[in-house]
Amino acid sequence: MTMTDDSKLQPLVADAFDSLAGLLEGATERQWDTPSMCAGWRVREVTAHMTMAARYSEEEFMAGLQRCGFDFTTFSEEIAAQDGGLPAAELVANLRSDVMRHWAPPGGGYHGALSHVVIHGLDISEPLGVPRRCSDDAIRVVLDGLTESGVQTHFGVGISGRALQATDLDWSCGSGAALRGPAADLVLALCGRVVPGGRLEGEPLAASAG
Repeated sequence: MTMTDDSKLQPLVADAFDSLAGLLEGATERQWDTPSMCAGWRVREVTAHMTMAARYSEEEFMAGLQRCGFDFTTFSEEIAAQDGGLPAAELVANLRSDVMRHWAPPGGGYHGALSHVVIHGLDISEPLGVPRRCSDDAIRVVLDGLTESGVQTHFGVGISGRALQATDLDWSCGSGAALRGPAADLVLALCGRVVPGGRLEGEPLAASAG
């Protein structure tokens, strides 16, 4: 599947949300309160952040964003803190909602939605000590997006002069000093998350010069 197949990505988005819901529907309160890989957020806050669209209409979202001076970071922090306290069953239902299955962020399309659910899904599954829940096809698309044109600027991680290779599926990119490991760990590294030692082989990715 290529980056241009955005219209074909919706089933992968739906499956990724459903799979994460399957993980969390049996989670204990302690697991819901586990610190995620997003600084300052527990599993419950990440889930609340991921599913904003299931609870807020476009009008409500824009009104809240305007109230925060159109600072999305401030607004998302506010919503995560507020809605992270919702009952676990409600957050799981949000993950399974038809809204999230067909959600696509403005300007990002289904590719943006897939990156959103896959990356934040890893932010949840990694600290819980469970394997990634998304499919191989989904994580390939995300890896392709994070390394498009040989650059990675959104998370401030440099990949120039580096070769990346997944060891658990058929995916690689770039040339130069190699970094090898499971696809999920490569995604985490590309997103600036700290991957536990020994799981990636090669020199860690450095901060982007830009």
